[in-house]
Amino acid sequence: MERTSKCLAIDHQTPLPVTTYSNLSRRHPAKPLRLTAFVLATALGGCTVGPNFVHPDPPQAAAYTSAATAPHLQPDAGEPAQRVSVEQAIPAAWWQLFRSPPLDRLVRQAIANSPTIAAAQARLLQSQQVVAEARGAYAPQIDASASAERQKGPPFALGIRPNHDLPTYSLYSAGATASFTPDVFGLTGRRVEQQQALAQNQAYQLAAAQLAVTGNVVHQTLTIAAARQQIAALDATVAADEKTLALVRQKYTDGKLARDDVLTVRAQLANDRALLPPMRQEVAVAQDALAILVGVAPASFSPPDFDLADFTLPAELPVGLPSALAERRPDILAAEARLHAASAAVGVADAQMYPSFTLSASVGTAALATSSLGGGSNLVWTLFGGITAPIFHGGALTAQKRAAIDQFHAELALYRQTVLTGLGQVADLLRSLGHDAERVQAERQALDATDDSLHLAQRRYALGKTGRLPLLDAERRDQQQRVSYVQVRAQRYLDSAQLFVALGGGWWRDAGAPDQRANPTRQPSSSAVPDRRRTLEPNQ
Repeated sequence: MERTSKCLAIDHQTPLPVTTYSNLSRRHPAKPLRLTAFVLATALGGCTVGPNFVHPDPPQAAAYTSAATAPHLQPDAGEPAQRVSVEQAIPAAWWQLFRSPPLDRLVRQAIANSPTIAAAQARLLQSQQVVAEARGAYAPQIDASASAERQKGPPFALGIRPNHDLPTYSLYSAGATASFTPDVFGLTGRRVEQQQALAQNQAYQLAAAQLAVTGNVVHQTLTIAAARQQIAALDATVAADEKTLALVRQKYTDGKLARDDVLTVRAQLANDRALLPPMRQEVAVAQDALAILVGVAPASFSPPDFDLADFTLPAELPVGLPSALAERRPDILAAEARLHAASAAVGVADAQMYPSFTLSASVGTAALATSSLGGGSNLVWTLFGGITAPIFHGGALTAQKRAAIDQFHAELALYRQTVLTGLGQVADLLRSLGHDAERVQAERQALDATDDSLHLAQRRYALGKTGRLPLLDAERRDQQQRVSYVQVRAQRYLDSAQLFVALGGGWWRDAGAPDQRANPTRQPSSSAVPDRRRTLEPNQ
């Protein structure tokens, strides 16, 4: 923040009159106009006190990870390679990088029907109305009134003189009142600025909600696809175990194997079967979560039969520079908007330490009969101009301003923490993708080895050089390795999706997205922190 100092000189030792002019208009007809002109001139030549918000500096790091820990995303063994791209931008529909039309339809259904997004949209609309309410203080407030009353007594105001018998009469009145508080020291402007920043925060919260929903839809979809492929591999492993058990039992019956061999194969079959229920439960949980995300009851939702082969691993990872992350992640932008609101709150507290002006006027008519209300002789009017200046509040105004500055420092610390958290998440996911590439290369090499072993066992069995049991054992080892390979292969897809979410997901490229550059121009952050010694007046 930087402090505003654009005020005209005002002599605070010369008090302004606070007077109603309805009873003085005949003697001094020009004074109301003079006071009105003076106050209006003061308002037009006034100033906005308090600090002006300036954007914090973006991260200065040139990369997310050090050169020693830079991820290697190009595995061998025929696995697809990935490349970090600094120039390329993430598209708004980032999930389309996986090239799955069913996934695209689900994501769009979630955006349209998600209760989470609907709630965020409603909060944004509410915050925009609060801004409109705050702006209303710029305009005069005009109200109409009318009354009818039954009285007994002398109506002096209407020129009726009292007599021995006080009359009973009806009094009718109608009129309008206008009041206006000039924003001389920027109190209204700072309040509007504060509400605008809070509304901007809600816009970024909406973007964050959309990003979270779309990211969760992609995550649950990939989880279902990976789990179903692992279930298929486990089913094949169980089938191989059942064949092995049948063969071992036959050999045991023939007296060629011991009972321990049968028990070993039975235990292995049971262990492999025990792996299936958790995997099926994982699919069921992901399907129910997906139903909730798209706004449908789980009992009424039938997701597509996703398979990992239906997705394409994104070859380009448009990461960008760390300095751009503060302009992309909606949670960082929301934290900056809250920081802006805290800065405006300091201005509000500062403005409340200065005088405030009030202008008001009323005009109406009063008569004993409704038919006489329009008569010119029954016209009643009032002009009022006043000023209120804080003198002594027991230190409350100073404490209020200090509290606002402390709140600003708290929001600044939270903003910095949000930026660091975002940088850490991107760095973690880049390293995870590098480790995923290493793992998938190792698992693919192991799978190739078990495939070769299986082919060799099949040839030996076909040539009569080995029995059925070694062949079944080779088939089981190959299926087990295939399960491990599917797991690590799916992890590359999941980590790629999480990386897109951690980078902000490209939401800012959407035509309907809030403009994160609508705030004031960035300036050096050294002036963004208010100095209590410089900005506080100790005697208020």
